[in-house]
Amino acid sequence: MQEYTIQTSVSGRYLLQLPSDSAPAPLFVGFHGYGQRAEDELAILKAISGSKRWLCCSIEALHAVYTSRGEPGSSWMTSRHREQRIAENVHYVDAVIKRVRDLCSVTDTLFFHGFSQGCSMAVRAALLGSYRANALMLLGGDIPPGLSLEGCVERVHLARGNRDRIYPQEQFELDCARVRQTGLPLVTTLFSGDHGANGEYCDAASEFLKDLS
Repeated sequence: MQEYTIQTSVSGRYLLQLPSDSAPAPLFVGFHGYGQRAEDELAILKAISGSKRWLCCSIEALHAVYTSRGEPGSSWMTSRHREQRIAENVHYVDAVIKRVRDLCSVTDTLFFHGFSQGCSMAVRAALLGSYRANALMLLGGDIPPGLSLEGCVERVHLARGNRDRIYPQEQFELDCARVRQTGLPLVTTLFSGDHGANGEYCDAASEFLKDLS
């Protein structure tokens, strides 16, 4: 058997939440978790106080899946054809950001926010993509092994719910140590909750956003 690949055109979907005024706005790009949709990540971005003055962009993963509840959602990738999917995803994110910058009035400030599986995508977009991010905000998901954040962002926020069984405390501490080894400024949040955002997380994320905006 011989295996081949061929490039084809696939449409991606993203959502925008326009800022509260017409002045050029910083860009806040979010990546959802496994089985979720762009609406889920946009809800987190909107719940972070202060994001109303940002142009919020939630990008939906290209690969459709059904969740364990039988509901349609999306996934960024699996272990199959991993390197190829990473390259395609980074190219896709670059294309979305380029279109948003071409069509909307934005500043040079760019933040990436990831939840769960979207954390890995946010890191790869910052490290491998064409657009330099000022900060990374990662909630409930690990930093991909073998990658260093050194030089790709200016500051990092890592957060975990203290009852999160999907992103355990040991992995959280390991990721914190990896960021500190790069010398990047790091803000950590361990909040009372499980795998997901809640009011306590959003308050901490708001402080991080306010300090850099």
